[in-house]
Amino acid sequence: MTAKNAMDVFIRKGVDEKTAEKIVEKGYTFTKVARASDKVKRDLEKLLGEKKLKQLLGAVKAKDRMPRKKKEKPLKKPVFSKKELPSKTPHITPLEVKMMKMLEKKSRMLPRSILSEISSRLAGVEIPDKLLEKMLDLTIERFQSHMVDPNESVGILAAQSIGEPGTQMTMRTFHYAGVAEMNVTLGLPRLIEIVDARRVPSTPIMEIHLEEAAQDELDKVREIASNIERTNLIDIADVETDINNMEVLVKLERKKMERKSITPEDVLRKLNKSKGVKGLGEMREQNIVIKCDEPSYKKLQKISEDTKACPIKGVEGIQRAVIRRVSGHYVVYTEGSNLEKVLEIQYVDKKRTSTNSIMEIYEALGIEAARNSIINEATRTLDEQGLTVDIRHIMLVADLMTNDGDVKAIGRHGISGRKSSVLARAAFEITSTHLLRAGITGEVDTLEGVVENIIVGQPVTVGTGAVNLVWAPSGKKEGDKE
Repeated sequence: MTAKNAMDVFIRKGVDEKTAEKIVEKGYTFTKVARASDKVKRDLEKLLGEKKLKQLLGAVKAKDRMPRKKKEKPLKKPVFSKKELPSKTPHITPLEVKMMKMLEKKSRMLPRSILSEISSRLAGVEIPDKLLEKMLDLTIERFQSHMVDPNESVGILAAQSIGEPGTQMTMRTFHYAGVAEMNVTLGLPRLIEIVDARRVPSTPIMEIHLEEAAQDELDKVREIASNIERTNLIDIADVETDINNMEVLVKLERKKMERKSITPEDVLRKLNKSKGVKGLGEMREQNIVIKCDEPSYKKLQKISEDTKACPIKGVEGIQRAVIRRVSGHYVVYTEGSNLEKVLEIQYVDKKRTSTNSIMEIYEALGIEAARNSIINEATRTLDEQGLTVDIRHIMLVADLMTNDGDVKAIGRHGISGRKSSVLARAAFEITSTHLLRAGITGEVDTLEGVVENIIVGQPVTVGTGAVNLVWAPSGKKEGDKE
């Protein structure tokens, strides 16, 4: 940099020309002055004097620079170890292969599930080919007699099959598993909950099974139950408000804390992390005191309420856990449900643990698990009332509710409200709204379903109505008498 350029830099920063000339003559650059060490400052003071030096340093003071960004290293490509995907279906047995070949020769077909069942029942039994062939013929005959006829109105049959017994169902709640104060909704209200795909059931309940290492040890089961059960501060302490000192006093109850394996330090740590009380708590004579940080009675009352509701231990949403011995093993039943969090707890058997909340199963385990849950819950509800409904009708309802990868309700907000036919939607609920909207948008109804055909008074295109019979008279042959 030339002397002239160096002077220009100083002058642009507000240093007078005479001072700039002196500095440049002595060989100082702008950067050197801006980042001057103590020695350089002393030399400049001798050259310019104290007053001028202050003005100079004020003019050239280097702005605080942003720290340099570190160059981000490129991410390493992940290396995946080759793992076999879990098989959802059992491997084909030699007997199944044999039966498949027999069916192929006859140009017949049976589902894999039926062949697997036959194979499992004949496991370890030597059976001649002729007898096996005869068994297959009988199975095919029985299977075909159970098949639905073409154009059969399966929807109406399923609706009738479930709806008719539904009129005989009682509306009651039941004390669950002989445990006092733990109720479960049964009967018609529960069936309505299932088909409405309610996000939260009226009485959510979980059945938590434990792994072999813990299911027979009562102490371990109790510990797991206490870790699952939600414990708020008010459950293990008395909370008082001291208006004179503007403090909230938490008097801990030792016996209750010991039963739930909670220490005073745990309580203080949780309190100081909870909303509304953050960092205000301190230990005093084996109890906890929370000081109000504002001279406000309203704020003191708010701190008191937040303190009482502060969660100390347990899983959110589970108010109570009860231990029962079922089939020789301990099982934990809970009032409230949180499947996702419970499955993360050590010793909980992930395969057998279940909840009656279908939406939780869908969110935690997926749509197939939700479908199975709908079938199981509906079947159990009907069985408890002593009503027998063919499971295929319930399966049809479950398939309809889950076939697009989401759990839909059977109602105007779900399946019935999404029908392509205007008349079918209008016949269900909010008639005038559907008809008005269809009229405004110019919607066309092709009259393909059951409801819309009944409304307009023409034959329904199901069963015999789906078949058209045509009779063509033969032409007259020569020599026929008239």
